[in-house]
Parts: sequence; C-alpha cells; structure tokens
Amino acid sequence: MKQSNYYIILIVFLLFGTVQTQAQDIDLFSEKDTVKVKDITTATFKSSRVVNGQSIENVGVGVLDFKILHRFGAINQGGYELFGLDQATMRMGLDYGLTKRFMFGVGRSTYQKQYDGFVKYKIVQQQSGLKEIPVGISLVSTVIYKSLRSAPNAQYIEYSSDKIAYAHQLLIARKFNDYFSMQITPTIIHYNLVEKSSIPNDFKSVGISMRQRISKRVNITGEYFYRIDKLEGYHDPLTFGLDIETGGHVFQLHVTNSTGMTERTFINETTGSWSNKDIRFGFNLVRAFTLKKPKALKNIY
Repeated sequence: MKQSNYYIILIVFLLFGTVQTQAQDIDLFSEKDTVKVKDITTATFKSSRVVNGQSIENVGVGVLDFKILHRFGAINQGGYELFGLDQATMRMGLDYGLTKRFMFGVGRSTYQKQYDGFVKYKIVQQQSGLKEIPVGISLVSTVIYKSLRSAPNAQYIEYSSDKIAYAHQLLIARKFNDYFSMQITPTIIHYNLVEKSSIPNDFKSVGISMRQRISKRVNITGEYFYRIDKLEGYHDPLTFGLDIETGGHVFQLHVTNSTGMTERTFINETTGSWSNKDIRFGFNLVRAFTLKKPKALKNIY
C-alpha cells in the first residue's frame, strides 16, 4: 500500500474519532440539561401566622421572631368609644426556629390573661422537579393556660389544671403560583374542664386560609374557621388582613370578629358577629432577629 494511502486512512480515523467525541459531548450536555433537581416551595405565606392562625411557614433556623398582635374594640360601639379605638387587647410572643422543620413559640395575651406555648413540625414539604409533592403538611400542638382569677362567688374550686386547654392542628397548604396560596386546617380543641356535663370536652373545626399577592411587597390574606362542634352563644371567626413587607419585618392590618388571639378563644369563643358589625380593627407586627448564622455564612459576615 502506498504511503499516501496510510495518510488518508489516518485522516479518516481522526475525523471519525472527532465526530464521535463531539457527539458524545453533545449527548452528555443534553443529559445534564434534563437532570431534575429538588425545588422546595417557599413563601407559601409571608409569616408563620396567617392572621390569628398558624400558617404552613416556619421561622428560619436560628431566627427569633418577635410578634405583637394588637386588637381594638368593636366598631359598633360608636363615636363615644371612638369606634373601638379606646379599647385594646394584645398578644406578645416569641417564636424560634430550631431546625428547618421544627420551631416553637410562647406568648402572653391580655385577653383572659392567657399564656400559650406551641410546637410546629413540618412533616411534608411541597416540592417539584426531582420529586413532585403537591402540598406541604405541618403538625401544630398548642397548650393554653387561662390565668384569669375565678369569680369570688364561684360555685366550685377551680384548680390550675382546670384552666388548661389544648389545640392540635394539621396544616395542609398548597402554593399554586407566585400569587395565590391556600391552606386547610383541621383542628381539635380540648378543654380540661367544661361548665356542664352535657358539653363535650373536645371540639372539632376546619379552617380555610388564603393569600393573594397584589404586588411585590403587599398581600391580601384571609382565614375562616367552621366549627363542627359549637359552643352556644359564639360565632365562627372570619378575618381579613393586608400584609406589607418592609425589610426585616412584616406589618399587617386586619379586621376580624374575634377578640382573643389563642386557638381556644379565636376559634371556639368568638363573641362578635359580622352581621351586627361587631368587628374589630387591629394590626400584627413581626420583627425577625437572627441569633445564629447559617454555617455557610459564618465565614462571610
């Protein structure tokens, strides 16, 4: 075989090898482009509470949330009471994120001088990509202690344990898009002591909450609880809020027919009625403090 033929064979071999290598590179890149990654849904709601009730959101790891929930009196009291502005109740609370899934909080309300503490655990996180999970699910358990003293003419001695109530809730939420989110909240409230033997100790209810984004920093929220088991003389709570994000905190204006701000009082013991204009104007203020920086940021700041 002539030497020129060897050169031709060598050139063809090199060209074929180059084409094959390029084809393999293209295939490799196309495979990388189609690899799915886990995309966890965030900001379903803008705070760990919708208004009064818990939301699917958790406080960040190492973050301490200082919450002030403030409520004025009923607007149907007229001008003499400045449409409820002469009266006020409030709850101050501290929430802390221990892990990505677990947080806890404590609070104190002026209404009935209540103390409350809760734990919240995120069971399932809504996500897409590598694994499709359409909803997020969290479990919340709360204990509420009403420290208000018994009336002097009470017919029986009320022990400390009699003033305790518990609330257990399952939060099932979905963020449909960047503008709209919804949450369903099955709830059981247990009273250690009730007034009559005919009244059950356990009360079931179902809450529905929503968030509608109207701008980058402003959202409309709403929550309603339907009481399956009802205490006589009380109404279902209905609340609307306007969330405004301002840097390190969220400021919320709202109107509601409930006075209390614990699960016991705002779900089961709401005395106000929207039909009688027995509604209250209020605001919530949330300020976040980072107590523990994430490991990835320790060398940066």
